[in-house]
Amino acid sequence: MPIYLWEGKNRNNVVQKGEMEASSDDVVRSNLNRLRITPTKIKKKPKDLFENVSFLQPNVTQKDVILFCRQFSTMIDAGLPIIQCMDILHAQQENATFKKMLKAIKEQVESGSTLADSLKKYPKQFDDLFVNMVAAGEAGGILDTILRRLSAYMEKAAKLKSQVKGAMTYPIVTLIIAVLVVAIILVFVIPVFEEMFADMGGTLPGPTLIVIAMSDFAKSKIHWIIIGVALFIFAFRKYYKTERGRKMVDATMLKLPVFGLLLRKVAVAKFTRTMGTMLSSGVAILEALDIVAKTAGNKTIEQAIYTVRSGIAEGRTMADPLAETGVFPAMVCQMISVGESTGALDAMLQKIADFYEEEVDQAVENMTSLIEPFMLVFLGVVIGGLVISMYLPVFKMAGNL
Repeated sequence: MPIYLWEGKNRNNVVQKGEMEASSDDVVRSNLNRLRITPTKIKKKPKDLFENVSFLQPNVTQKDVILFCRQFSTMIDAGLPIIQCMDILHAQQENATFKKMLKAIKEQVESGSTLADSLKKYPKQFDDLFVNMVAAGEAGGILDTILRRLSAYMEKAAKLKSQVKGAMTYPIVTLIIAVLVVAIILVFVIPVFEEMFADMGGTLPGPTLIVIAMSDFAKSKIHWIIIGVALFIFAFRKYYKTERGRKMVDATMLKLPVFGLLLRKVAVAKFTRTMGTMLSSGVAILEALDIVAKTAGNKTIEQAIYTVRSGIAEGRTMADPLAETGVFPAMVCQMISVGESTGALDAMLQKIADFYEEEVDQAVENMTSLIEPFMLVFLGVVIGGLVISMYLPVFKMAGNL
């Protein structure tokens, strides 16, 4: 069926716009009137020439999914049936890729599938955690509450991820700039000085000779250096994809000074937030641990969670095997033990998550304040050292004069 672009005014005389799939413009007008919108403009949407070229279509972002959850929960809370909610969400969606997805989900629900089963067919956008929580919401008749929890959870998870990225971006960008500047100086600037010193004659200072030797090596071996770096990155990525490589690299990351502590705090915040959200939504604890382990993002954390899951399956509490892993702080294990003994584990997990998210905020600030002077000193020593080494002969000549 064709898609129509419409514009109209609601009961409050506010202009609204959207898209609607219908057999004719009369059907669009009828549907809008049913939604208490007075249409002022209806026209058929022109076809997209690249709609079947997948790599040219927009990606579905986490922001799109969060907005979908919020709008969906509001409409269900207002008493609208799921099919009508999906119809409205599909009509209002601007992302072409997500729009097609919502249409397919709506059709699957109309044909008798549950919402959770329909979402399960799109694992990139709706992971196991999302699907299991929606299934629990459908079974318990609290889908609106579950969707609100999901949107809140995803917003906090996105904030946590952006904080880690932000902490990593500054040193990485600074290091890349430093390498590029040094490369330019060695390959293009120092050869000019070398020619000038050759014309002047005389013996050059030791630091100058070292820098000139570095420049000659960089000029003659630049292609091999680039190939070597590319091969190292390729080999590292291949090694990291192996079970042994993943374990070793992830374990090393957690042991790094400053950054390793930040990663541990992020892991605790993510684990407790996810577990708390799933348990409060009615997902079974073993199933929740299985999902949390798969989404841990670190092999060491993943193995620790699976150890906890095995312990619970054998009849133990969560706190004891969690403490035995040595990955999670003692305070976290003690608070979880209190939550289990009082029967309020989900609420305790949420409190731990709130605390550690604040700890991550503070850790990122501390890390940035530590890295900034270190990077400035690093740049000053490396680039300043090169510049001074090349000017030493000039200073020597000036002293002789």
